[in-house]
Amino acid sequence: MLASLVGFLGDFDLAEEAAQDAFAIAAERWPRDGAPRHPVAWLVTTGRNRAVDRLRRDRTRADKYRLFLRDRVVTDMDDIDLDDNTIADERLELIFTCCHPALAVQAQVALTLRALGGLSTGEIARAFLVSEDTMKRRLTRAKAKIKATAIPFAVPADPMLPDRLSAVLAVTYLIFNEGYTDRADLAAEAIRLGKLLCELMPDEPEAHGLLALMLIHESRRAARVVDGELVPLAEQDRSRHDRALVEGGRTVLDRALARGSVGGPYVVQAAIASLQAEPEIDWSEVELLYERLEHLTGSPVVTLNRAVAIAQAGSPERALDLVDSLHLDEYRYLHSTRAELLRRLGRADEARAAYSRALDLAVTEPERRFLARRSTDLG
Repeated sequence: MLASLVGFLGDFDLAEEAAQDAFAIAAERWPRDGAPRHPVAWLVTTGRNRAVDRLRRDRTRADKYRLFLRDRVVTDMDDIDLDDNTIADERLELIFTCCHPALAVQAQVALTLRALGGLSTGEIARAFLVSEDTMKRRLTRAKAKIKATAIPFAVPADPMLPDRLSAVLAVTYLIFNEGYTDRADLAAEAIRLGKLLCELMPDEPEAHGLLALMLIHESRRAARVVDGELVPLAEQDRSRHDRALVEGGRTVLDRALARGSVGGPYVVQAAIASLQAEPEIDWSEVELLYERLEHLTGSPVVTLNRAVAIAQAGSPERALDLVDSLHLDEYRYLHSTRAELLRRLGRADEARAAYSRALDLAVTEPERRFLARRSTDLG
């Protein structure tokens, strides 16, 4: 709905106001009159009409929008051809609008997550490891620049698509990550967007690599949280893994590799996920792939994951040294990983303190219960 309104109005703030107006009207009318037969079309139509009414009342915008209003009349249900199938393409158009190279890459990703990912400003701030106020300022600046530079609402011509691919893939992956633990709707949306990207850019190995990665990770959902309790990969009941998703992910990974790339970060991550889906995981091979990914990205989060692989391969002391070299104090998984390593090494008091810090940063109830249980088990 928001994608359609932004495309129609060309203004993020106005589109968000129109969406809020439409939902407020729906909340009042639908319980009384019943939901319409085409609720998405009803909401978009109502939002469009409310936006036009708002523009007509706002004298300060009258000159700016005179031509706009002349060309866009108030619509009704007979004038609009809109359903859930057409929204998919408009969502993709909005992603490419937000991921315009005129914006800084971090602003591209943050704005798209806010507009399309269903994430709050606080959730986006956590993903970027910055404060909520900092993220609010970034979002405001990004929307203002889109308006000031008249960035078009459209999927760019084919030669321009690769220039935006990196940010679009990052957006899709962050949406998936936010939904990985307890937001299946967000994870499903990310996978759907990943499939659209593979259709739009069939020769891009990294698009296929990302889709493969998400499918294989999604295959573990039923095993990762059981009866509200978080279960680590090493302790998961693999009969709960969705083998169709695993094989689907591996098929997509094969397509990525067939396109001549074995070195892109999403392809490498998908290869790691594929190895981790085996009944017996070759952790030494996983470590080598994480080392390769570390060289590609320079990310300390990748280094943290490499430390986990090192520990699983039998060297928790070396893994702990690596973890202690990282500067990720606000990242909850650093502290939970450190706690697990300390537990394995028999350093209970230090492990308890690390679990406590991870608990302070945890954002979902399954994570909190898991960390509290691990800390209690130390005695």
